[in-house]
Amino acid sequence: MLLRLLKAERIKLKRSPVWLAFLFMPIIPAFLGSANYVYQKEALTREWYSLWTQHTLFTDYFFLPIMLGVYCAYIMRLEHANHNWNKLFTMPASRSMIFLSKLIMATGMLVISEVWICALFVISGHITGLANPPWGTIAVWCAFGTLGGMVMVSIQILLSMFIRSFALPVGISFAGGLSGLVFLAKGLGHIWPYSLMAYGMSSNAPQKLTESGYGQFILMCVAYVVIFTVIGSIAAAQKDI
Repeated sequence: MLLRLLKAERIKLKRSPVWLAFLFMPIIPAFLGSANYVYQKEALTREWYSLWTQHTLFTDYFFLPIMLGVYCAYIMRLEHANHNWNKLFTMPASRSMIFLSKLIMATGMLVISEVWICALFVISGHITGLANPPWGTIAVWCAFGTLGGMVMVSIQILLSMFIRSFALPVGISFAGGLSGLVFLAKGLGHIWPYSLMAYGMSSNAPQKLTESGYGQFILMCVAYVVIFTVIGSIAAAQKDI
């Protein structure tokens, strides 16, 4: 049944305008980050690593939180319209499974976004004159960024399930992204759910993820995703939406 639900979600998104956000929004921070890197190239001497800090400065705190907010709000907006929740709940599937299918779909969109962001990063690097991308390090940044982003997705799916407005959850996600920078600056980025994505991507922040902290980071992300998924599943099963 879960596969059928995922197929239904994919059909809903197939011709969705949300793909425009996916395609074009990551280009903006890639351009801004690359321009920042070129203008400060004499001070930013670590090449690919310096370029990455400039890209993620704009991506992790502004654009990607907005994109995730849009993804999750749109997925739930389809059900808020025309009493579609009532139709959805007549399907022979538990409400917790319905919630889980939406979480998986939003996570899939996050994964695609991370891949696209990293592709733009490599393209930008070549345009700015850099060679030999550190593929292994880039893969680690993307993997841990995705894991941290899953925490934000689980929160936003839960919020969007109960908030009928499209703009409000997006605004909360944007504010959450900004709060992530604050918590990173205070040395609490490893525990604040809205900072874990930037922390995992080793963004341009005072607090960065190191190899010694990989295990703790993974456990923290998994714990948050499980907690918010359980809360969302229970709420979906008990609340008359």
